Amino acid sequence: MDLRVDLTEPGSDDERLDELSLRLATELRDLDVDSVAPATHEDVPEGSKSALAAIAGALVVSVRPTSQQLFSVVAAIRDWLRRSPVQRSVKVTIEGDTLELTGASDELQRRVVEDWISKHATG
Repeated sequence: MDLRVDLTEPGSDDERLDELSLRLATELRDLDVDSVAPATHEDVPEGSKSALAAIAGALVVSVRPTSQQLFSVVAAIRDWLRRSPVQRSVKVTIEGDTLELTGASDELQRRVVEDWISKHATG
């Protein structure tokens, strides 16, 4: 299963988003995932206005569709966001279903994450 991971940071240009995505990719590669790679033109969602803008700061993470795999990826992203002094957000998308994560560590976001993962996990 492929997860599309899109980073946003207010006021950042494409170069900065690519730099941030490389940092996040390094952390995600430390997990038990199949692969982590920058998004390519083939990964651009339909209807995107600009292919270059659509891949800036975007990654494709290949994982097994298990709860454990999905939780580990989402937990790593949330931890990465919490360590940032700047307000960033990350959208994780599976087959058109998107979960938006922020650095906030509240109960509501935890429940939203659990519901989203349970829709996509097997076993």
